[in-house]
Amino acid sequence: MKVNTQINTTSTAVEIFKTNVTHNQLANKIVADLKHLYPEYRINFDLEDCDKVLRIESYTGIDILGILNYGSLNSLEINLIDY
Repeated sequence: MKVNTQINTTSTAVEIFKTNVTHNQLANKIVADLKHLYPEYRINFDLEDCDKVLRIESYTGIDILGILNYGSLNSLEINLIDY
């Protein structure tokens, strides 16, 4: 029996935000803007979800206040979902 002796000890931070984004064009712009500000983040939208979810994943932590401020500065509703 083979046993994998490697253990992955890296942890990933994931945050989910509820938004008011309804169009792919705007979602793509937001993703591009945020990737420019935070190139180490993995960012995507789920516009089919009732909360129009913005999902951010990172190995280095997530600047929640920076994301919320981005929303405010761009007249977007972006709110952290507690889970």
